[in-house]
Amino acid sequence: MNSTHQPPHQPPRQPPPPPPESPEPHGHSHSDGHGNGSGDGGGHAHSHSHGPPAPVSRHLRKVIAAVLIPFTVAVVVGLAVLWPGGAPAHERTGVGFDRQTQQATVTKVDEVDCKSVNASGETPTGNTSTAEGSSAQQQATGTCKKATVRVDTGKDKGRTFTEIVQPDASRQLSQGQKVIVAYAPDAPKDLQYSVTDADRKLPMALLAGIFALAVVVVGRMRGVMALIALAVSFLILTFFILPAILQGSNPLVVAVVGASAIMLIALYMCHGLSARTSVAVLGTLLSLLLIGLLGSSFIGWSALTGNTDDNTGLIHGLYPNIDMSGLLLAGVIIGSLGVLDDVTVTQTSAVWELHEANPAMGWRGLYRAGIRIGRDHIASVVNTLVLAYAGAALPLLLLFSIAQSSVGTVANSELVAEEIVRTLVGSIGLVASVPVTTALAALVVSADRPGPQTAAAAEPARGGRGRRRKR
Repeated sequence: MNSTHQPPHQPPRQPPPPPPESPEPHGHSHSDGHGNGSGDGGGHAHSHSHGPPAPVSRHLRKVIAAVLIPFTVAVVVGLAVLWPGGAPAHERTGVGFDRQTQQATVTKVDEVDCKSVNASGETPTGNTSTAEGSSAQQQATGTCKKATVRVDTGKDKGRTFTEIVQPDASRQLSQGQKVIVAYAPDAPKDLQYSVTDADRKLPMALLAGIFALAVVVVGRMRGVMALIALAVSFLILTFFILPAILQGSNPLVVAVVGASAIMLIALYMCHGLSARTSVAVLGTLLSLLLIGLLGSSFIGWSALTGNTDDNTGLIHGLYPNIDMSGLLLAGVIIGSLGVLDDVTVTQTSAVWELHEANPAMGWRGLYRAGIRIGRDHIASVVNTLVLAYAGAALPLLLLFSIAQSSVGTVANSELVAEEIVRTLVGSIGLVASVPVTTALAALVVSADRPGPQTAAAAEPARGGRGRRRKR
């Protein structure tokens, strides 16, 4: 019998298992819980992946654009209508900052007897315990300095003159020192030039360079954009706001238009053209509106004139048509803008990040979580603003302390009342910006319903890099 060799029974050969997918280098991806899975089964209920930020839905873009585009157009029109041709000319008064100045150098300093160079050689016999008596005594019996100063710029470059420095003068001159001198063309030739201040250009320029370097080193590209935005803000202030006010335009209108332009340029340049930045712009705009209304009401109610010191008095004397109380309100608005930007951007970013961490959280939950962050911010920012104004007014407060005036008397004086109104109005705007911006951000980010194109853009590419986030 012929037997045929039968191989032993073997189970059917199974296809080899697919090789494991290599993990993504920077994250992972699942479905969004609305039927689009990353595999055939499709079932995990959240989505996060690294990469370029996914845009918000087209509907939300249209809503934000419907608010911001007319506002931006209004700002541009305001700039065009109010744009000045430069500061109006006037005859110099020779008082304060309104005088011709030149740069100069102290070439020689000699010590001389004050009695030989002062107008009166008689020794004072009055009460020398007072400040005036003590000063007169030093000028009569002390040692003065006779400085020779050379003019370095202008039509009289190379000309020298003599400056007598009294022993009790707050600024003493030294050989080689760079100074600023004032020129009075109507004075006798020997008295046309006088030293008015030290030349601080070099240390100020060095300090500005250190600041710029620190911003760029820490902030990198974002820091560079911040410096560019700062330069643009300075240009708007120098070439639009100040000349427009000097030409007689309403200071409040000029400040609102100028501050709005600064806000738009600074925020979008530093933080990018995105829905997140647009919400911060809206929050800042609403807060500025509140500051303007409160400031206008309380400046008028408190009868603040804005004409409280020599500088404002000189401005009013040179340009009587300028509304000084309006100028005060303009200063409140512009001064509050910088801190407002900080608060609104921070609150908007906080809400966006909370949504990324928990996409299922509704707008109420986002608002409650965001406002808790905002409360900490409020405490620090308000304290910062109050201390900044108090520090600027410290010499004035010291005078009141010397005079032993009561708190009520000090607060009622216009000099201090201006600072109080400025501080409190700005602080109210800052406090209000936290719930306003937080609510706007929570409503926008929770109401987002991505369309097909946006959803496709939000889906991570296979093997993609980086985390995708809404902006």
